[in-house]
Amino acid sequence: MSSEQRKAFPFSEFEPKWQGEWEAKKAFRTPNPGDADFDASKPKYFVLDMFPYPSGNGLHVGHPEGYTATDIIGRFKKMSGFNVLHPMGWDAFGLPAEQYAIKTGTHPRVTTEANVANFTKQLKSLGFAYDWDREVNTTDPGYFKWTQWIFLKLYNSYVGDDGKAHPISELEAQGLSREEIDHRRLAYVSEAPVNWCPQLGTVLANEEVVDGKSEVGGFPVERRPMRQWMLRITAYAQRLIDELDGLDWPESIKLLQRNWIGRSEGAHVKFEISECGTRNAECITVFTTRPDTLFGATYMVLAPEHPLVDVIAASEWPANTPDAWKGDHSALRTPHSAIEHYRKQTAAKSDLERTELAKTKSGVFTGAYAINPVNNERIPIWIADYVLMGYGTGAIMAVPAHDERDFEFAKKFKIPCIPVVTPHANWFAAHASEFVITTNIENSEADLKWTVGELLKQGAMTRADLKQMLLAFYTNNCAAFKVAYSDEGVAINSGFLDGLTTAKAKEEAIKWLEEKGLGKGTTNFKLRDWLFSRQRYWGEPFPIVWENGQHRSIPESELPLLPPTLEDFKPTGTPEPPLSKATDWVQYSATAKRELNTMPQWAGSCWYYLRYCDARNSERFVGVEAERYWMTGSTDFKSEISNLKSPGGVDLYVGGTEHAVLHLLYARFWHKVLFDLGYVSTPEPFQRLVNQGLILGEDGQKMSKSRGNVVNPDDVVREYGADALRLYEMFMGPLEQVKPWSMKGVEGVYRFLARVWRLVMEVDDEGVWSISKALQDVPANKQLTKALHETIKKCGEDIEKLSFNTAISQMMVCTNTFTGAEVKPAGAIVTFLKVLSPFAPHLAEELNAQIRAKFPNLAAPGFLSDETWPKYDPAALIEDEVEVVFQVNGKLRDKARVPIQATKEEIEKIALASARVQEFMEGKPAKKVIVVPGKLVNVVV
Repeated sequence: MSSEQRKAFPFSEFEPKWQGEWEAKKAFRTPNPGDADFDASKPKYFVLDMFPYPSGNGLHVGHPEGYTATDIIGRFKKMSGFNVLHPMGWDAFGLPAEQYAIKTGTHPRVTTEANVANFTKQLKSLGFAYDWDREVNTTDPGYFKWTQWIFLKLYNSYVGDDGKAHPISELEAQGLSREEIDHRRLAYVSEAPVNWCPQLGTVLANEEVVDGKSEVGGFPVERRPMRQWMLRITAYAQRLIDELDGLDWPESIKLLQRNWIGRSEGAHVKFEISECGTRNAECITVFTTRPDTLFGATYMVLAPEHPLVDVIAASEWPANTPDAWKGDHSALRTPHSAIEHYRKQTAAKSDLERTELAKTKSGVFTGAYAINPVNNERIPIWIADYVLMGYGTGAIMAVPAHDERDFEFAKKFKIPCIPVVTPHANWFAAHASEFVITTNIENSEADLKWTVGELLKQGAMTRADLKQMLLAFYTNNCAAFKVAYSDEGVAINSGFLDGLTTAKAKEEAIKWLEEKGLGKGTTNFKLRDWLFSRQRYWGEPFPIVWENGQHRSIPESELPLLPPTLEDFKPTGTPEPPLSKATDWVQYSATAKRELNTMPQWAGSCWYYLRYCDARNSERFVGVEAERYWMTGSTDFKSEISNLKSPGGVDLYVGGTEHAVLHLLYARFWHKVLFDLGYVSTPEPFQRLVNQGLILGEDGQKMSKSRGNVVNPDDVVREYGADALRLYEMFMGPLEQVKPWSMKGVEGVYRFLARVWRLVMEVDDEGVWSISKALQDVPANKQLTKALHETIKKCGEDIEKLSFNTAISQMMVCTNTFTGAEVKPAGAIVTFLKVLSPFAPHLAEELNAQIRAKFPNLAAPGFLSDETWPKYDPAALIEDEVEVVFQVNGKLRDKARVPIQATKEEIEKIALASARVQEFMEGKPAKKVIVVPGKLVNVVV
């Protein structure tokens, strides 16, 4: 692009000017209840961005997409009479900052502060209307004091029979022992198998492990049991499912959360270990969603980490144990050594690799057997990595005929498959057509061999007979099929359940188990409790001390608990966290030591939206009045809230789909605990959720430094201005869609802004800009008035729907209409600038100021963001003219707008008066004039 084109309007002069004006005059400060300038008569609108992690790389053009969307609707809502809360902050604890600090020898606080400063500068250069007085930073002691405080609320709470959080003091009043209370805390200690990365020296969450390696650094990760802090999110599993219904979220995100929580109905079943003697001895308990298939259980699997494995493992292999059951190492001669070898292999895999990504089934026979409770059959007990200790009981009954994983495992190790459910006919049609079946057809002298497909094609037998034949074949040879049948049907080979439908068989099986004391109907969830410990330095210290082997909380008066100042914050190389190096800090008292783990990065992001409501409150995590107003809109701070308009407090939450499950689930969990304890006013944090689409590089690939396709917004701002970047990101397409970046697209939007500039300004030969002579204090004509009011209406409606691209298209149409007018009505253009201002605030403010200098009574007296959103006049939208084309001998020669009510005779006169029509008539008289009202006139000569 040439330098002349780049100077289409002087954005580099006025954009920094207005950013300075807004900051100096705190144009976007939002008063709170109790402030002198708070207007309680206005409704509230809380619009929120998922706050960023301030990395050293700074922003890329994907970041401003969501931020621009929230900025537009925030500005619009403010102009529409709302008190708008639109804040920004930093999710600044975490592993990346710590790893960078270790690599460079710079303290993570130093690098974090530098990164925050850079991000702040970049965001301010884009003109976002944030209330910077409410800025939060998760690493600020004034912030993480309250993160620690909320943890103590979890630590000192339990979930009662009503499904709600209650203070632990209630259990103490009931006389429960310390051990009983600790087993019910929402924050508790557990020996849990975790993803341990020796190189990073920390436990990693599942989402931080990719293909068995750490996401940061690509180092090997292994599974090992470690003492960890856990949060009992499973106690809220059903509420987390049920209370999604009242939220205005994408259905796909709701489905992801429901699937992640994974509610399932079934039964817990006890399997006696064969060598234990009686049914009252130690048993293995499994959860199954299909108790109707118990008769088909032919083996059991324990997670390799299951504590019973070492107890039940045989000292020698039972007679006739197949070699394939003994593991894949020839040197392994006993069950114990085979188990130990297999456990080491499993420790190197993530949960995802052990389940969804597992392509090949593996396992080892323990040498022990269990007793199937429904038929007293002895079935072998295995360990296999596809069973996880953290899900259910860490043990399963395997029914290979009706579960795909079990089916593949059984076929590999030649374990019997017993079908106990009849497949549907269409399943047979899909999976049995390749089988050759021997049958005797009437009048045939010998048995003939037919494929199922041929039998159907030849009509050699009825479908009913064929189904019976296939069922018989399946019953005796189900392992010959390529897949397991996992759907419902009718019970077979199942004793007292035979002939029952799956639903009825489940009921009867559970009833029988409960009568015999061998099981109980129950609901289970795939969701596991939240592993809340990290062996890192750069995180919130736990406000916990250990004394005589027991944990207890420190007094709230000692918060915030600051991390020690360490010069050496590298991992210790063992599970001992880096905080262990701060020996003086660790020693809390003569007999007590501090907890050495730190909280995960998720902790600070669980509640930051609440802190925005009252960011400078030093006495409370959020003031009562501020929380009540910004989360419910109510200013009646003393009475109980009834009939909430919506369960969620944040009116609009915009962010990426990568946080669809974990962050949103964790935040909902913390919020519900705080709600139960009476600290917040709504049961949900976020009412409306919108996920912006990913912005790809110009090559159509995801932006990354390795691909060299990352676009720095600073470069775009330098070349085309902040308004052009903002407008282009909204013009690319619907907010939720994935879109490729295009610099040509930026240039197109830039040219549109230049046209808007030239509605008001003109340039002389010296390159000096001044007010255009065409700009005058005159009323707009009908055509301009109609275009303006169409734009007011459509843009207002489109902003509410977050359809920013179509709103911009309408503004382009309006600009083109005004550009075509010889005289530009200043008052109408000021109104147009109000509509444009949420999208391109710098340009709109500058042009308004230029108009104000010449026409003080026409322009807005202050910032456009303080103006009222213009109202459209429905009467101005009524179409009272229509465009009619004029033809001569059937060829288009001219067109004109004529009144809709014009008669044929009037339209004919207008057409014949056209200079272009007269030119092509060449002085000849009209033989015939055909008039189609509202469409065309054809003059025949």
